[in-house]
Amino acid sequence: MGLFTGALPLVPAPAGGFGGQQDKGPNVVALGGGHGLSASLSALRLLTSELTAIVTVADDGGSSGRLREEYGVLPPGDLRMALSALCDDTDWGRTWRDVMQHRFQPGKGPGGSLDEHAMGNLLIVTLWELLGDAVGGLKWAGALLGARGQVLPMSTVPLTIEGEVRATGPDGSSVLQTVRGQAKCAVAGSLEHVRLLPEDAPACVEALSAIELADWVILGPGSWYTSVLPHLLLPEMREALCSTPAKRCLTMNLATDTKETMGMSAADHLHALRRYAPGFGVDVVLADPASVPDRLEFERAAGMIGAEVVLGKVGASGRRPVHDPLRLATAYQDIFGNS
Repeated sequence: MGLFTGALPLVPAPAGGFGGQQDKGPNVVALGGGHGLSASLSALRLLTSELTAIVTVADDGGSSGRLREEYGVLPPGDLRMALSALCDDTDWGRTWRDVMQHRFQPGKGPGGSLDEHAMGNLLIVTLWELLGDAVGGLKWAGALLGARGQVLPMSTVPLTIEGEVRATGPDGSSVLQTVRGQAKCAVAGSLEHVRLLPEDAPACVEALSAIELADWVILGPGSWYTSVLPHLLLPEMREALCSTPAKRCLTMNLATDTKETMGMSAADHLHALRRYAPGFGVDVVLADPASVPDRLEFERAAGMIGAEVVLGKVGASGRRPVHDPLRLATAYQDIFGNS
């Protein structure tokens, strides 16, 4: 890294959402990773230009995992998805979003080096090599997209998620087996004793500052153990989230019983959050009524973290459990307005 020392300044002037208007909306920080964070950003960008995405950096699968292993960089995939969700709503922004999201298909030759890589991952890693700075590189990528907000990594070093899952031993007894890596943890079943490695990893300084200055912090939706909880497992990040004067909103997933959270109810998700971060309080928990069959149990669990439950139809029409950006934006707007 640090190969480029020429004419480009380290931090470009962002192209979108950072103008001189007085009324920019609330200062919002959204935390998560993958498709869940993209969903919340797609909604929040409709409400404010003062928007910061803080993204997990523990991915070790696919294109991100290959680049992480080969170059020792932060996994760029979730960062790329967050940038794409914030792209400027013009032909320029949408075109560059499509370029960023383009994934190379296997070529005709055996084992092509570009196979399955996302173009945006390669672009982000290129910027990191040229600038020698993870945050600066993401700002340049955001400027190219005309991003409505900024994207920051959760930590300045790649993280590893490790947990334990119950299995049946040779004698038929229940034993705990260690599962390491986000890709494996995501399909392991019901995880226990989840932790981040290295345990003393530094949080991104700019991310900590954004949390401190926010009006609202939005955590979730997303894979509970590999995208949402990691923000509360990193000591400096957990301290910032617990001490910020900002109001906190936790957005629940539409599907609770996933490969990662097998057998868990919506209330169990809140119990897990409280177990791993007992000092973390929440002002509002937003959930779709369809994902909370036992409303009384869920409200009790929310009360244990100090939260008011807001129920609203935020899922998209269709069979797939995905959030609808307009419905989610409407729910967030009501929550912000009632604060």
